[in-house]
Amino acid sequence: MSAGGSPLRNGDPAPARGTVPLRPDASPPWLRPLVDNVDDVPDAARRRLPADVLAMITGTAASAVTTLRGGGREAAVLVLFSGPQSGPPDGGIPNDADLLVTVRASTLRHHAGQAAFPGGASDPTDDGPVGTALREAREETGIDVSRLHPLATMERMFIAPSQFHVVPVLAYSPDPGPVAVVNEAETAIVARVPVRAFINPANRLMVYRGDLGRRWAGPAFLLNEMLVWGFTGQVISALLDVAGWAQPWDTTDERELDAAMALVGEGGSR
Repeated sequence: MSAGGSPLRNGDPAPARGTVPLRPDASPPWLRPLVDNVDDVPDAARRRLPADVLAMITGTAASAVTTLRGGGREAAVLVLFSGPQSGPPDGGIPNDADLLVTVRASTLRHHAGQAAFPGGASDPTDDGPVGTALREAREETGIDVSRLHPLATMERMFIAPSQFHVVPVLAYSPDPGPVAVVNEAETAIVARVPVRAFINPANRLMVYRGDLGRRWAGPAFLLNEMLVWGFTGQVISALLDVAGWAQPWDTTDERELDAAMALVGEGGSR
């Protein structure tokens, strides 16, 4: 699921979590810093917004927009880390740790061609946000959800452009098995991206839409096959900060969205 907006608290009550069990104890040691501090992720994402921009679109403002437009939709995304149980002796992350990311098909009506976590709108038959995230991930990537351990749910976030209230579901698998595009009409790419590719300062930049201007620039990641920006980019940036994995990077490198997209395929070189 993708959107070009910001992950912001909407002030509404948290949705029912369902009955799918959360297993934070299934987290490997290298993922514990994130699991133990997962409640800090939304605030870490919001910290990168200018105060006046944040004031315009967070809290009661987001709720008001939803009310005026007839109410937002509930949704969930799967934030799936994979990798071995054991990490390096220095306590860092394994070299082969990865994060599951998709790229939406260019023909879709909303958020075409954007990188995203697997996920989407809740179905009445879903068992809470965790059930939604697992179902959508299976439908989009073919992943065997029995291999996954849901660890925690994050605070529901409001995405103004798509009017979704999104619950990110943090999960882990030592071996998720094969993943691939299931429906080319909906998904262009399914990839297990090395976490170190997101950490690498050379792959990081700030991106803004030309119609909004630089004050709305948000964290992004320029990779071989995709530009990760918007909601997904902001959440990943916050995950790195909260887990203590982030390295210093040039936050003054601001690119307009189309210009940044034109660099995809250049191996992160700018």
